[in-house]
Amino acid sequence: RVAIPIAKKYGIQVIAWLWTMNLEHDRDKILQEHPDWFSVNRNGKSLADTTAYVGYYKFLSPVVPGVKEYIRKKIESYCEVEGLEGISIDYNRYVDVVLPTTLWPKYNIVQDREYPAWDYGYHPIAIAKFKKQYGYDPRAQKDPSKDLKWRQFRCDQITDIANMIADIVHSHGKTMAASPFPTPKMASRMVRQDWGKWNLDVVFPMVYSNFYTEDPSFIRDCTLENVRDKGANTTLYCGLMAKNNEEIFADMDEALNNGAQGISIFTIHSLKDPQIREKFKNYTAAAKAKKAQNNGTLTHSAHVKIENNPFKKEGIMKLINQKIQDLVRSENPAASPIALSKYKKIDAYDVTQKYLVTDQVSKKNFYVTFFFYGGILSGWNVDPAPNAA
Repeated sequence: RVAIPIAKKYGIQVIAWLWTMNLEHDRDKILQEHPDWFSVNRNGKSLADTTAYVGYYKFLSPVVPGVKEYIRKKIESYCEVEGLEGISIDYNRYVDVVLPTTLWPKYNIVQDREYPAWDYGYHPIAIAKFKKQYGYDPRAQKDPSKDLKWRQFRCDQITDIANMIADIVHSHGKTMAASPFPTPKMASRMVRQDWGKWNLDVVFPMVYSNFYTEDPSFIRDCTLENVRDKGANTTLYCGLMAKNNEEIFADMDEALNNGAQGISIFTIHSLKDPQIREKFKNYTAAAKAKKAQNNGTLTHSAHVKIENNPFKKEGIMKLINQKIQDLVRSENPAASPIALSKYKKIDAYDVTQKYLVTDQVSKKNFYVTFFFYGGILSGWNVDPAPNAA
């Protein structure tokens, strides 16, 4: 209510950014009054009693009737705000089954596959509903993560919440938007979020390359896939991580040249350099003008394809080489530049491909692992390997 009058002076539309499945407000109150509302992992632990990654991860279960009613009332209250143009939902998902590879060191974890402690969606109501629909208990399997029906079932519960919200938002004549994970296929694997089935007007997929491959090509690959997999009536934007350097313009190029019709920046306050801010203004003004000249659409080439061969991605291989060089010099600061052998594939399972490579100068071995969540090169990792590997 404070922001809307100010925004109108500058021709800015205000859309409320709201958390849904992860509690944004009333956390302590709901923990005390409704501990049965919270999501449960494969080990049977509820977020009412345990922590996943960070303390503020208090995800609710989408199958609980009380949760649906709580969210419905919350959305209705915002839609009644005069002058609000729409609602954009975030955290409309489960806890991350796997984190992007760049975040593993922060939490001192390795997630080369789905592990029970981070695999959520096992609320008793969900289990009962699934058993009634399919005739078996997903927990009885040796590895429930391989059960596509169980994965899709959980995605569908989140889709039901998203489309319930969309119905409310649209009934008030407002815009429905969301900030989901990078692509529907990646999101399905990582957080059980099949957002291509959501009734969205606008989508801002969070294609934060610095969380994944650390290379702008990640944004291109995701955008190309999102053009194909988004809802037919959904306008595709790209959610980009703000970078206070020239990299942000490479990211914007990859988004706007490959099918995105706009961008969102998280957050604009990170653009502190006056020269970067000025260049950002000029870039976005030029993009708007180009869009206006083409009847409100940014065109893109149909000939650009997703590239999933990591060895053809110059930027990623350069980063890997630098990581190996840094590891060598961490033991010997005076070490000569590396000269790598051919990569030898030694393992492959689920979304993971693992290679062995040797620095022929230091004679040290390294494991280089690539991850392909949702069929897109979405991360990589380098670890020292035994000399006998």
